[in-house]
Amino acid sequence: MKKIFLSIALFSLVISCKDDYLDIKQEGVTEADSFFKTQDDAMQATNAIYVFLRSWENSAFPYQFVFGVPADDVVKGSNPGDASFINAYDQFTYTVSDDGVRGYWIGQWQAVNRCNQVITNVPKIDMDATLKTRLIAEAKMLRAYFYFNLLRIYGGVPIFDGIPSTYTVPRNSAEEVYNFIISDLTSAAEILPQTYAAADLGRVTKGAALGLLSKVYLYKKDWQKAYDTSNQVMSMGYDLDPDFNHLFRIAGEFGKESVFEVNCDCSTQFGGSQYAEVQGVRNQFGWGFFTPSQALENAFESGDIRKELTILRNGETTPEGDLIAMGDPNSVTTFNQKVYVPKALNNSACAYGSKQNIRILRFAEILLINAEAANELGNTATAIANLNKVRTRAQLGGTTASTQAALRTAIWHERRVELAMEGDRFVDLVRTGQAATVLSSYGFKAGKNELFPIPLDAMNASLGLFTQNPGY
Repeated sequence: MKKIFLSIALFSLVISCKDDYLDIKQEGVTEADSFFKTQDDAMQATNAIYVFLRSWENSAFPYQFVFGVPADDVVKGSNPGDASFINAYDQFTYTVSDDGVRGYWIGQWQAVNRCNQVITNVPKIDMDATLKTRLIAEAKMLRAYFYFNLLRIYGGVPIFDGIPSTYTVPRNSAEEVYNFIISDLTSAAEILPQTYAAADLGRVTKGAALGLLSKVYLYKKDWQKAYDTSNQVMSMGYDLDPDFNHLFRIAGEFGKESVFEVNCDCSTQFGGSQYAEVQGVRNQFGWGFFTPSQALENAFESGDIRKELTILRNGETTPEGDLIAMGDPNSVTTFNQKVYVPKALNNSACAYGSKQNIRILRFAEILLINAEAANELGNTATAIANLNKVRTRAQLGGTTASTQAALRTAIWHERRVELAMEGDRFVDLVRTGQAATVLSSYGFKAGKNELFPIPLDAMNASLGLFTQNPGY
């Protein structure tokens, strides 16, 4: 793959403790108005967006704080005394000043700003017209992804379509943000190619844009459009990897099930991602955080092969021949097997697991999106057929659910076990209205914890224009 890194730094949008949104000035930084001159500049700027996908903020601690630990399927992990502040996310005691709440917010806005730099400045460059159009479409697709993250975690947020003259503006409504995301994805899907050459694997495709769009419609409860759009993706040649273990190993990267995947290939010059390292077996492969809960273990049906291919246990020998032997006697004893990288394949030039790609959207989820939408539209047969395709790969029999209500529950359950440890459980519980029931024993409060608070310094920087989320 071509290295998708930016060799010079662009401005990154952050929320500071001062009175407005600021661009951080750094030594050796080239500002946007003296950059964006050549086709190579356009490519580097677009590649800088991809770099963020594998960043600490987007795939390691802040991401896990808001998408992982609040669910019933993920626990803090490691040993009890290590980073005990993470327990606030499991117990819903985080505040407006919490570093994780603030860190995820800042990171996503940095990414949005990178997208907007491309969308605003690349059209002015004299370069290959086809490539120019494609890079802008890539930036719009990725901007939609970051806005979708912000929307699910914080609710309505300001919409910045380009580089504004001021960032001190009110929050837009959730509906307005949904429509902005849908617009970006729709326009990107019209331009993006369905495939790339091997050198460009990891760049977003038409299928990725449509796949994410179908998920956005699912969250919006626009069942007809979720159904129609997921059908488009299902006609594009994707398929399930018949081997669930292979799917998450390096050999399975960018396979036929991959719809939207982050290339995390390690290099000595640029390093790799810490996505796998922070979750790796404690003091053997990594830090041992964000590990499967007993509730997740109990959720798998008897005979479901995904259980042992999702949960990595101390003392077991993996299919690849590694004996799991954690080095911390006080650690939890189960870990996320989906991020495991065999010793023989680890790149010693970077931290453990740096070669492990991040699967953001898989074809299995497209099938489940289609099944859920079909069921809500009353198309029971289609819902059952697509649900059973996922179950068959897991070596389970067909669903026994036949009514709309029973199928709804079965599809929600299938999402839980199929997408376990992939960052969907908490937001799924919220969007389906189950969070207050499932998470009440953890401290979840209905009417409050469906969203995270807007960080205190962002509230201050808005000069009174932001309204805080309820309960904070």
